[in-house]
Amino acid sequence: MPLRRIVRLFGPYRWSLTFVGLLVAASSLVSLLNPFLIREVIDVALPKGRVGLLTVLAAGMIVVSVANSCFSVSQTYVSTKVGQRVMHDLRTAVYAHLQRMSLAFFTRTRTGEVQSRIANDIGGMQATVTTTATTLVSNLTTVVATVIAMAALDWRLTLVSLIMMPAFVWVSRRVGRERRRVTRMRQAQLATLASIVHESLSVSGILLGHTMGRSRTLTDAFAAESTTLSDLEVRANMAGRWRQSIIQIVMSSMPAVIYWATGLTGRNGHMLISIGTLVAFTTLQQSLFRPTVQLLQVGVDLQTSLELFGRIFEYLDLPIDVAEPERPVRVGEIRGDVRLREVGFRYGAAEDDTLSDVDIAVPAGSSLAVVGETGSGKTTLSYLIPRLYDVTSGSVTIDGVDVRDLSFDDLARAVGVVSQETYLFHASVADNLRFAKPDATDAELVEAARVAQIHEHIAALPDGYDTLVGERGYRFSGGEKQRLAIARAVLRDPPILVLDEATSALDTRTERAVQEAIDALSAGRTTITIAHRLSTIRGADQIVVLDHGHVVERGTHERLLALGGRYAALTRRDARLTDDPALREETEARSA
Repeated sequence: MPLRRIVRLFGPYRWSLTFVGLLVAASSLVSLLNPFLIREVIDVALPKGRVGLLTVLAAGMIVVSVANSCFSVSQTYVSTKVGQRVMHDLRTAVYAHLQRMSLAFFTRTRTGEVQSRIANDIGGMQATVTTTATTLVSNLTTVVATVIAMAALDWRLTLVSLIMMPAFVWVSRRVGRERRRVTRMRQAQLATLASIVHESLSVSGILLGHTMGRSRTLTDAFAAESTTLSDLEVRANMAGRWRQSIIQIVMSSMPAVIYWATGLTGRNGHMLISIGTLVAFTTLQQSLFRPTVQLLQVGVDLQTSLELFGRIFEYLDLPIDVAEPERPVRVGEIRGDVRLREVGFRYGAAEDDTLSDVDIAVPAGSSLAVVGETGSGKTTLSYLIPRLYDVTSGSVTIDGVDVRDLSFDDLARAVGVVSQETYLFHASVADNLRFAKPDATDAELVEAARVAQIHEHIAALPDGYDTLVGERGYRFSGGEKQRLAIARAVLRDPPILVLDEATSALDTRTERAVQEAIDALSAGRTTITIAHRLSTIRGADQIVVLDHGHVVERGTHERLLALGGRYAALTRRDARLTDDPALREETEARSA
């Protein structure tokens, strides 16, 4: 039940809420004194000229006002603090849960959608979680106490005042259901808008829009989605507004009905109740209608918020398909022996396996290169070693331990990844490097940058290691970003290194510089390279050729060239594309 889950969110703050409830109850009860003080003023103090009593009653009314203000400020502070803590807990829970999701979730989900759930949906619940509990307790206490006080004054007029309440509750429930439907559409539209902003106003999006001449088209598309959102906002605010207005009109008219009913029931010019009692009753009646309307509004808001809570719970209930083991195997020093045994893998509901019966052994400290055509399964294989995905069949082991039995911390300590798409945060060079090792000293940063052959470039910048890299590192070239990623891996110092086409997007000159940095990084480590340019993996201890997810050839560079098979064909094509005379000559000689 969503309501039960919502209530559980407030569980850790039950004592704070109890304190708020006491403040609210005290405020509601104290405010009920005023009508009775007014009755005494009108019926006793003024007609009889009792100045002393009048002074006491007036002072009592002032004390009630001061007490109510103190109670109100205190309860607002505590309830707002509790509400914000609940929102913090929700945001953190969603973020932490998403951090545990596998790569597959993010490949099929728009980033803007994820951002919208955390920002818009949780933000939209702010009023509900910060004020609803206190409003509910305050108004409920006020309504119950007021009805009791009204009945004490005159039970017949009380029945007249309450006769329309069931109809009002029914109308409010209808309005709530209508707003909930509109809220669902509005939040989905907010997510769409957030996705457009994220994609089109990123550095990559701006570059694409400007170079393709589509800036105007993107603006028009944004305007169209924004118009839809505006219409939904109007619908959300106007849903049931006329019906609620009718409720307020009826409630506002009730004092007139009470005056009329009192006059009709009088006999021989004498009313059944005193003027003071009548004024006190209508004052209480107004005190009843205000919290009653607010209670009905709270009901509407709760139904609206249920949709927002539902969207958040939907994310919190997402199954973790790559889960950390409850009792992970503890490992000491990791040597770096990697073994893939009869590995099979399939993406989701895909009909065909991406990898089938892959069996590869990579001894500690050795190097493996994986080559093949696009779509052969090279990158997928590289994802299985750091456990970005779990194998469908078979196993991947490190030092004889299945990666599914290792804790995420141990696995991250064992395997470092340098991919073609280098991601840098919008922070300083030093902060980006320390992401791999938060406690790294300045000297360690410099040493890692020297290994990656990027120190001289960083030192030449006006702010050195304090230079902001810009959004996604766009202040640096592709080769510079790759070398920063290598420096980050050096700081991490993993015994196993996975290189996923780390130089494929670079020009020949930059590739040589980056390759030298990679060679320095790979020294003494188990290295698994997903190769695009075959000239970079000639010295690998073992080369595996994949074709449609199957291992079709394996061996050293020289042995595979001598076979004259798939690898030799890939090498000849690579030699033509890269215009590498030495590689072409070697390939032709081997083939001959």
